[in-house]
Amino acid sequence: MNAPLNSTDPLVLFMPSGKRGRFPVGTPVLDAARQLGVYVESVCGGRATCGRCQIEVQEGNFAKHKIVSSLDHLSPKGPKEERYERVRGLPEGRRLSCSATIQGDLVIDVPQDTVINAQVVRKAASDRVIERNSAVQMCYVEVEQPDMHKPTGDLERLKTVLQDDWGWKDLRVAPYLIPEVQKILRKENWAVTAAIHKDMEFSRATVIALYPGLKNEAYGIACDIGSTTIAMHLVSLLSGRVVASSGTSNPQIRFGEDLMSRVSYVMMNPDGREAMTKAVREAVNTLIGKVCEEGSVDRHDIFDCVFVANPIMHHLFLGIDPTELGQAPFALAVSGAVQGWTNEIGIDVNRGARFYTLPCIAGHVGADAAGATLSEGPYRQDSMMLLVDVGTNAEIVLGNKNRVVAASSPTGPAFEGAEISSGQRAAPGAIERVRIDPETLEPRYRVIGTDKWSDEEGFEEASWTTGVTGICGSAIIEVVAEMYLSGIISEDGVVDGSLMAKSPRIIQNGRTFSYLLREGRQGEPRITVTQNDIRAIQLAKAALYAGVKLLMEKQGVETVDTIRFAGAFGSFIDPKYAMVLGLIPDCDLSEVKAVGNAAGTGALMALLNRDHRREIEKQVAKIEKIETALEPNFQQLFIDAMALPNKVDPFPKLAEQVKLPPRKAASDEGATGDATPRRRSREERAARRNRE
Repeated sequence: MNAPLNSTDPLVLFMPSGKRGRFPVGTPVLDAARQLGVYVESVCGGRATCGRCQIEVQEGNFAKHKIVSSLDHLSPKGPKEERYERVRGLPEGRRLSCSATIQGDLVIDVPQDTVINAQVVRKAASDRVIERNSAVQMCYVEVEQPDMHKPTGDLERLKTVLQDDWGWKDLRVAPYLIPEVQKILRKENWAVTAAIHKDMEFSRATVIALYPGLKNEAYGIACDIGSTTIAMHLVSLLSGRVVASSGTSNPQIRFGEDLMSRVSYVMMNPDGREAMTKAVREAVNTLIGKVCEEGSVDRHDIFDCVFVANPIMHHLFLGIDPTELGQAPFALAVSGAVQGWTNEIGIDVNRGARFYTLPCIAGHVGADAAGATLSEGPYRQDSMMLLVDVGTNAEIVLGNKNRVVAASSPTGPAFEGAEISSGQRAAPGAIERVRIDPETLEPRYRVIGTDKWSDEEGFEEASWTTGVTGICGSAIIEVVAEMYLSGIISEDGVVDGSLMAKSPRIIQNGRTFSYLLREGRQGEPRITVTQNDIRAIQLAKAALYAGVKLLMEKQGVETVDTIRFAGAFGSFIDPKYAMVLGLIPDCDLSEVKAVGNAAGTGALMALLNRDHRREIEKQVAKIEKIETALEPNFQQLFIDAMALPNKVDPFPKLAEQVKLPPRKAASDEGATGDATPRRRSREERAARRNRE
């Protein structure tokens, strides 16, 4: 919000937010920023000791803004700022906004790297700049010493100075801290830093941690708990920088590959829920240790944790029985945002740390979909955006600023390598890219761990260390799509056995045929794509596409304007091959983009700015939830989607970029010995299973 303009006062413009206002000469820059709602971190309360409030002045004539900005329009450095520069150093051109006062018109940059004793950023979660308004604030104060004539308790004097210096009223104190306050106050001559948590405007602020002297560090984690993978970012709450990022497999896989099998495990084993809750919490704690080690951060300096997950992972992580999610009407135990103390859910960080989980959208559209929705913002768009998170349970959101609808589709684990004969997780040695020559049917491929393609000189040597061990998800999509483009399979997904006469790559496998992708060196597996593999992919992609089509029908549209692939897997999907496969509807390929772990980015946004928590809570309440199991035409949409790209839907925009084979169906018996009526009935049964 811009400050009222008074033409006699200097004009100050803050970048990159663009917020501006006029302020009297002599106003500290930090005060001006706070009046405008520009987030500038300050731990020391304007004492010029923490150094977090650094700013830069952009010099020159900014005609667009009618500002001539100069470093001379700031007051000279005073004793406090000079002392800080002498002791800790200030980069050239930087000033401390708590000490520098406004003397004339200014354009001020708020650097995104104002971190004292900065950690190395090992992996960036997102390139976007997230305006900071964290639920945690570090406040340095100097408490009045006890006086026999003023019999006020140490804790009360601490609360008083926090109110006087920082404006915190009616503070609560974490119970564990109360016995520790006196000892902490006396360690550094009554100077302390309080970590204060306040999420909602109407909630009371709480002192969650207290440190002797100046504490110049505060961290949080943003964590996406997927059914297959857990991804985590360790973030500085004071600067917004991602200090470290990492991931690990979800150990619950040993209880079941997909979500429903885990629900079944809970139903069939009395201690099943407890075992899976313990497993996922241990994995989260281990991952916290990993990112803290990578970023050289003490895990007890973590004060806030934000989690997103699909509904079943969400419930299991929070210790809630997910049984009701395994059967109609798929009732969530809790759909709104959940927050509490981290020690209540067994997370080993600071003893007073808090946690927050984003709300779930529906019974099978979870907090991870809410995070992705917050990140990509279909509700902020004029155009029709399709947001797809491809996983064992695909979550689909479609809409614009007028209306947003959402659904889930049970794609199963095929895209992640499970149920595929040579499938595996994305790891060194896995084939990740595939191309097939349409004339010779010879393949070339690339494996994780080397940049060389298999037909390039030196590939065998480069891949010797990792080996060539299987096919990961991105290659599974590509190899099936390439088999279709090269004529190896028909639009119905049937391997053409007559091509055995043309290529030794087509091999007979009982009554069906397979495609030999790699023979394998000594000790390596033979990698083939079987008819059953293709069927598994068809079933998975048909479930997803049918879900998308249902949402398009609800929106009354025949096409979408933009498509966003979310999720770690989505980052590696080639949009062209996804469309050839019929995983997504026809769209301008330039408008199909992978957005990485958008759910994790949404969690990061909620961690760094509590306003984003209110934003997504409000939007989730507006999203219309579509239950595919209740839609009468889901089965027909599913059957049509079994074909490549689709039995009935045209793909004109794709056809402009890719030469699609002429449409043809396999003969009843010739190619496979598997009669079409039989195949159709199998597809109908699969559609019914997906609905149920």
